[in-house]
Amino acid sequence: MRRYIRLPLIFLVVSLFALLLAAVAGQHYRLFERGWFNLKTWWQPFEQSIGLDQYRVALEAKTIEGLDDDISALTYDPDRKSLFTVTNQRSELIELSLDGRVLRRVPLTGFGDPEAVEYVGPGSYVITDERSQRLIRVRLQDNTRFLDAKDAEQLTLGIGLNGNKGFEGLAYDSAGKRLFVAKERDPMLIYEVHGFPHENPEQPYAVHVVQDRKRDSRLFVRDLSSLQFDERSGHLLALSDESQLVVELDVKGKPLSTLSLRKGFQGLKQSVPQAEGIAMDDAGTIYLVSEPNLFYVFKKQAE
Repeated sequence: MRRYIRLPLIFLVVSLFALLLAAVAGQHYRLFERGWFNLKTWWQPFEQSIGLDQYRVALEAKTIEGLDDDISALTYDPDRKSLFTVTNQRSELIELSLDGRVLRRVPLTGFGDPEAVEYVGPGSYVITDERSQRLIRVRLQDNTRFLDAKDAEQLTLGIGLNGNKGFEGLAYDSAGKRLFVAKERDPMLIYEVHGFPHENPEQPYAVHVVQDRKRDSRLFVRDLSSLQFDERSGHLLALSDESQLVVELDVKGKPLSTLSLRKGFQGLKQSVPQAEGIAMDDAGTIYLVSEPNLFYVFKKQAE
């Protein structure tokens, strides 16, 4: 009789343990929040969103020829009609065409661990040093052969230093003069930096850093790899490598739409292996790079 009593008890314990593991995994991977968001948007889509779910891959996993190092981040230059990325193994600033060809390579000296690059004006870019949480503003001309950090305008924030879990993404709001800076994780945060880069030498140098904890808590992703600010809508795109997802946030930080980077979604034949950078051009086309050297293009379908 005791044997028959023990079996249901063991089954109950195992079932409870499995439920506990499922709950922990759901919380860790933010599955509950993501599932609830998907249900809400399926029931009633947000009309004011960019509509990331309507994008489909137009160029998938193109190898960037001649580039073997790990690439990190991506930004669109509206003046040159090209893209820029950085490598952190052999530090370089690299210009890419809109179809993923290397146009130019500029060596970087003294940049530590460059992880992100962002266009902030004609010939002007901000590059992050992830480990030391430095923001480095550089100027690039047609005859520039190399860039040295000691010659550039710099800002070190040093907020919650955490090794290689530092500044992973950048986005710039040219109208609001805000530089969005993404901290990858532990904790995952988005800072708004006002006053850097310093545009007017006649004005005093004043930097103000803002956090929006309500917005950050709404992000149902595990990490942040890159950011993109859409000037037309005022919305922010947040790229997560671990969650294989791009999330659109409105001006109040509310999630509106998503673009999945998993196999079978958005027309992808294979999942994006390690998404590291996102950019958007004036027409709304989305460009994405994945380590070590893969290039993607996503375009919105005509309604």
